Amino acid sequence: MRMLYFSLYFVLLVGCTQSEEVDVNKEEKAEEKPQLNMDKETAQQDHETNASEETEESKLEKAREDLSLEQQPIDILDYSHFHYDETTDVNEHEYHVESFPEKYSNINGILTFRGGHLRNSPSFGNSKVIQKKLKKTWWMATGHSPDWGGGAGWTGQPVIIEWEPEVKEMMNLKDEYKQKNNFKEVILGSLDGNVYFLDFESGEKTRDPINIGNPIKGSVSVDPRGYPLLYVGDGVPENAEIGWRIYELIDQTMLHFQKGVDSKAFRSWGAFDSSAIVNRETDTVVLGGENGMFYKIGLNTRFDIENEQIEIQPEVFKYTYQIEGNEYQGIENSVAAYKNIAYFADNGGSLQALDIRNLQPMWALPALEDTDSTIVIEEEDDVPFLYTGTEVDNIGRDGDAYLRKIDGLTGEIIWKRNYSAFYYPGVVGGVLATPIVGENELEDVVIFTIARHQQRYAGIMVALDKETGDEVWTWEMPNYAWSSPVPIYESDGTSYIIQADSVGNIYLLKGATGEILHEINVGSNIEASPAVYENKIVLASRGGKIFGISIK
Repeated sequence: MRMLYFSLYFVLLVGCTQSEEVDVNKEEKAEEKPQLNMDKETAQQDHETNASEETEESKLEKAREDLSLEQQPIDILDYSHFHYDETTDVNEHEYHVESFPEKYSNINGILTFRGGHLRNSPSFGNSKVIQKKLKKTWWMATGHSPDWGGGAGWTGQPVIIEWEPEVKEMMNLKDEYKQKNNFKEVILGSLDGNVYFLDFESGEKTRDPINIGNPIKGSVSVDPRGYPLLYVGDGVPENAEIGWRIYELIDQTMLHFQKGVDSKAFRSWGAFDSSAIVNRETDTVVLGGENGMFYKIGLNTRFDIENEQIEIQPEVFKYTYQIEGNEYQGIENSVAAYKNIAYFADNGGSLQALDIRNLQPMWALPALEDTDSTIVIEEEDDVPFLYTGTEVDNIGRDGDAYLRKIDGLTGEIIWKRNYSAFYYPGVVGGVLATPIVGENELEDVVIFTIARHQQRYAGIMVALDKETGDEVWTWEMPNYAWSSPVPIYESDGTSYIIQADSVGNIYLLKGATGEILHEINVGSNIEASPAVYENKIVLASRGGKIFGISIK
């Protein structure tokens, strides 16, 4: 079937395009917050009147005053829809994606990068920390790509899933794992081109790996309904056509291949580092490609448990766009979603909100700097707020990484902080790690890890007040990190942080203060992000190994 091309050649004023059907009322919410373009003379008078009694609210207002006008939402020059059906319009098709459910999955585990559509849960369950120590309990060696080595690179987070008994029984697991109670499987994509399947407790292989032919740099996903479906993207072309794949895990057959090189894309690079998310209520996948395309895929899944069969009939919709001043297409971060709104940034540093149902843009921010770190969402009073950070890359020299909190309904920047970072070609500084948006004991802070700060091979971790952006605590890191920090919580809300770095150190930190409690070393650079299930960490290094590490 030929591809039908929907092209809209007009300037779209973002911030004013929200459909009346969208689940959140942007106009009502906008009335509840101060405007970005406040009268600065009035603001100064108010500040002088209350100088002797500065409140948290006045600090927040001052932070907003300092934002430059060029950071306001801007025009999207044009955007286009594509659909593999010559008779169906994306706006008329029955496969509308509505709200993501509040809870991403009812299956135990971490099933996509940072756990779900809000990208805020890279750990599962409560930990019980007594000795405040880390201990390596198992490791497994991967193969090696001739150019990229083995283990895992950025972002490289594993999936950890506790399969339902009837699903476990039908898959091609080794018999001992089909019979094992409370069996949890680790699934990780490697730079050697394989997807590995391991026992969470022992690190032993639970079944043969899947070889996709190309190094995998991003993080795999499994279906949040507990269906035996695996979603995996290629990092670089090596021995196979580059793209994105869906496998069924009954006998590991590939069900769908999405080509990364697309004549309709604005960029010819076809990698997929973005980790897919699945709306379990609408049977639909969304993800971004490094070709600059956003994908919405209706799966049309048929899962026959009795006959141990699963089938899909993918129906693909694509969205492309151009933003004034942004010369760098490519979505490397993993798409985040709140209700029916998807959020992503690109290699040029533009951040965009998109109505998933009809692929209509709602607002966009101008190009700032390459943004590969995934956006994290937190809802406050029915408003999604976004936390995001940039690299120091496109500038081509040493500069600043920008940390921001953004109103997800309007694109208004609530606060911004700058941190200096060194430019290093290919292994850049700034924010590559996805931040922690704290809960429990950490409910008032957001925590960023910034690479190459102050010294070229050093870094910094900063805990910032969610309301004001003020520093609460900092940790001057002796070695920089691309690996994302992971929060863990005890049942009483006590918090700890796991952070890996570029020389193979893995730290256990006290969440409330950033104090180092313990550290171990696994021998080589860790770019990949960990997943934590209760008291065990699973992560991979660039040195060709996957590790299981206990939190004591």
